[in-house]
Amino acid sequence: MPLLDIKDLTVTFRTGDGEVNAVNGVSFNIEERETLAIVGESGSGKSQTAFAAMGLLAANGSAKGEVTYNGQNLLGLSQRQMNKVRSDQIGMIFQDPMTSLNPYMRISDQMAEVLMLHKGMGKKQAVDEAVKMLDAVRIPDARARITMYPHEFSGGMRQRIMIAMALLCRPRLLIADEPTTALDVTVQAQIMQLLGEIREEFGTAIVLITHDLGIVADFCDRTLVMYGGQIMETGPTEQLFERPTHPYTLGLLKAVPRLDREEEVLATISGEPPDMSRLPKGCPFSPRCGFAFDPCPTVRPDLVPAWEGSPICRACHAPVEEVQ
Repeated sequence: MPLLDIKDLTVTFRTGDGEVNAVNGVSFNIEERETLAIVGESGSGKSQTAFAAMGLLAANGSAKGEVTYNGQNLLGLSQRQMNKVRSDQIGMIFQDPMTSLNPYMRISDQMAEVLMLHKGMGKKQAVDEAVKMLDAVRIPDARARITMYPHEFSGGMRQRIMIAMALLCRPRLLIADEPTTALDVTVQAQIMQLLGEIREEFGTAIVLITHDLGIVADFCDRTLVMYGGQIMETGPTEQLFERPTHPYTLGLLKAVPRLDREEEVLATISGEPPDMSRLPKGCPFSPRCGFAFDPCPTVRPDLVPAWEGSPICRACHAPVEEVQ
């Protein structure tokens, strides 16, 4: 049985201009100790999929479908019940550590609060445990620095603190939402190395939400490509990158700078992301797709194997041979 199994997840937001369909019938799962990447342009539904699974949608949002963790549908739980699942079973690293950490509280108080709430520890025991976790994520002189405020740390160190907080309760699943955003490449590499070590040491399954396909290629077992709140393509990372079968995946990979190619102009995907309140009836990528034909704007393609026995699944009407 998968550790996390999401079936037909739909996320809708009520706005003054009507309903916005952020996620539209998404289904996927993740196994124990597996690393899954969710990639796509901004607004494709990556983060909202994670927020729905964690019960962290905004007040005007609602989710339908099934999000089954360890045999239990999380969408049917109350906030009190979800609080027991969050941190204790599923941890999350948020995108911006500076806004996620409380600037008015010392790191010791913020980390201890997690353990006092979820594990019933006393303050001293919780702080001691927090120091051990800061040591685990390579914060130098953790015992002295734990009493500092967030602004006294660099961006990379704040991200390490966020990772430590997410791991305090030893969750079986860790969701990392853009964990390397706004960090320089050296710190990015350190953070991804740290996540890899955590995966090995704690046996943690990881969902990595990112725009950086280079990180995905080095780190993730499987990749899920989203666009317009839907899954365009999914499969083992190495095979997906070697032989993409969906025009959108192909466009994303061509837009990545390559050191082994000399190109005067970097490839781009023409057009703009769709208006999520007015999605086309068919494939959401069809207005920007160079392979689109008659059924694409009106008939939504099913997510099916690219060919018989293929580990890669795609949602596309265009023949695989044409795309490749």
